[in-house]
Amino acid sequence: MALPGENNTLTDVAGLRVGQAHDENIRTGVTVILPDERAVCAVDVRGGGPGTRETDALAAHTLVDAVDAVVLSGGSSYGLAAGDGVAAELGASGRGFSLVARDGVPVSPVVPAAILYDLANGGAKDWGAEPPYRQLGREALAAVSRDIQLGAAGAGFGAMAGTHRGGTGSASIVTADGFTVAALVCVNSFGSVKLPGSDAYWAWPYEIDGEFGGGRPPEEHSFAPEDWGDAKLNPAPRENTTIACIATDAALTPPQAQRLAIMAQDGFARAIRPVHTPFDGDVVFALSTARRELGEGGDFTLTRLGSLAADCLARAIARGVHAAR
Repeated sequence: MALPGENNTLTDVAGLRVGQAHDENIRTGVTVILPDERAVCAVDVRGGGPGTRETDALAAHTLVDAVDAVVLSGGSSYGLAAGDGVAAELGASGRGFSLVARDGVPVSPVVPAAILYDLANGGAKDWGAEPPYRQLGREALAAVSRDIQLGAAGAGFGAMAGTHRGGTGSASIVTADGFTVAALVCVNSFGSVKLPGSDAYWAWPYEIDGEFGGGRPPEEHSFAPEDWGDAKLNPAPRENTTIACIATDAALTPPQAQRLAIMAQDGFARAIRPVHTPFDGDVVFALSTARRELGEGGDFTLTRLGSLAADCLARAIARGVHAAR
């Protein structure tokens, strides 16, 4: 029987730590996912207005096949500087990709990142020529641990999920044969995470042990095809994004990690309505810490892991918003 891991978060995947930092006055934050060792990573982008850093390097045909960290940040395009801060710190510690192993030639940390839009949430954004994200990236990296704060924390600190407070969510699952899959997500969606006229989350069928309140739709509940419930009423391009990282301890190749990211995107559709709109910048990273071999029947095992990843992502979305509320 598959059950959540010890923490029911991304750090149940062996070899991963997570750091979070935020600024209450600015109402924004940064989340850093740090593998103990360089990890295979892939990305899948579905939204119409994404903001990313170094995602081209994750293609299966490129030279670099592993990353040093993944960064999720608020701040729209300003937030991409969080990746610079993390890369600078990792490089200073000698961690990164080395094309020329020679004294005096620094390594190049590979730190892909994705951002969400929280510039219009009422925080003090009058930072002039010194946005806070490079420093917030450094602070999040310095804070890495196995503990993850859900709700108003990290990159989800200033987020909105439809008309509800958004936030950071996480969830995990451990299979009967010992594989771990987990998700971490920062929810800033245009669409609603709750059924219209109900206290139930769209993700309610995937809930385990009341992890996001146990709300259920009424027996006779139905909704109109274009009733979006608590979706944002006045969306604008690039102002809504749900960014996530899926991880597993299964040893995956870059193409297999890509398939995991693609399958995990279904979790967005299970938990948010509507999703992948022109107004969203939905991005999913997939990380492999390679602690367990797939073994025989690897493609079937990958299929199982992809399905569980989508479920974890749906649960993480609901957990993040529930904790923020």
